[in-house]
Amino acid sequence: MSTQSGIIGAGNWIVDTTKIIDVYPAQDTLANIGTEERNNGGGAFNILADLAKLDASFPLHASGLIGNDPDGDWIVAHCQSLGIDTSLLFRHPTASTSYTDVMTVRSTGRRTFFHQRGANRFFGPQHFSWDQMQGRILYLGYLLLLDTLDAIDDQKETVAAQILRTAGERGFYRVVDLVSVERPDYSDIVNPSLPEIDLLICNELEACRVTGIPTRDTHESYLLEGLRQAGQILLARGVRDWVVIHLPEGAYARSSRGEEVWQGCVLLPSEQIVGTAGAGDAFAAGLLYGLHDHYDMQQNLLLGVCAAAACLRAASTSESVSSKDDCLALGAQFGHRDFPTRQ
Repeated sequence: MSTQSGIIGAGNWIVDTTKIIDVYPAQDTLANIGTEERNNGGGAFNILADLAKLDASFPLHASGLIGNDPDGDWIVAHCQSLGIDTSLLFRHPTASTSYTDVMTVRSTGRRTFFHQRGANRFFGPQHFSWDQMQGRILYLGYLLLLDTLDAIDDQKETVAAQILRTAGERGFYRVVDLVSVERPDYSDIVNPSLPEIDLLICNELEACRVTGIPTRDTHESYLLEGLRQAGQILLARGVRDWVVIHLPEGAYARSSRGEEVWQGCVLLPSEQIVGTAGAGDAFAAGLLYGLHDHYDMQQNLLLGVCAAAACLRAASTSESVSSKDDCLALGAQFGHRDFPTRQ
């Protein structure tokens, strides 16, 4: 890993409009929208916003493609208000800034996403200004939601894999995040990048989609051995250092050296849970905070689950994420799930 300081967040830059609804409607029926608000969305945007709210002391750099429109202006202004450098953000001359309508059911916190891919579709190699990119860690997220980077050539290699190879040659520690999306070519897009990834972040369902190993049973309970096998397969396919799988119950990390680390989620009271939007990215931000500052993996996972718990207290992606110390205090106050338990 480079001795330089800082994290570059590259990938999806999305404006999320979170709408709290009373019920998720059947087709041709109506649901009532209670409140709505605009917030940061997409892996790169969420990660950097969360790191800023965790009071990261190292530089944060935004890398991506947005529209030349009011939503793009809002992204730049929001980043600058958080102290995030925007000099690596490009504007597309015609495509709109990507946006997502996040429909969140008030009683359950369950979410459904209606997404406009926008300028993110065109984010490509020409937008990686390597000579201007300074930092220790390059985060790229999300694969499977970046059309140009997901493109597969005649050699079955993706553009993302080529970019990650260049990043490795330039000394960046490469962290890649996946997204939950239904695609028949899911593993075909992810697999070529695995040998160019130092740390892979995914949830248990994404791990299943890539590897084919079930990670939940028919009763929706997690499968302990499934998590372990999925981690093992992802490492065997080329991930160089760590695979980190997060799920509502906690997180599991497996290294290329055979180490296994488990961390249970914070037992946040149900009355404090408002929404789950952004919780996975908050987990990843906590993990990256520790990774950058040389925490061990157990500490990384602990900060990750505590940041995710803090995120659950609001409907939007980053509103209730707070300082590192405040997040850790949340875990100390409510305790952690006993995870894993053999099933």
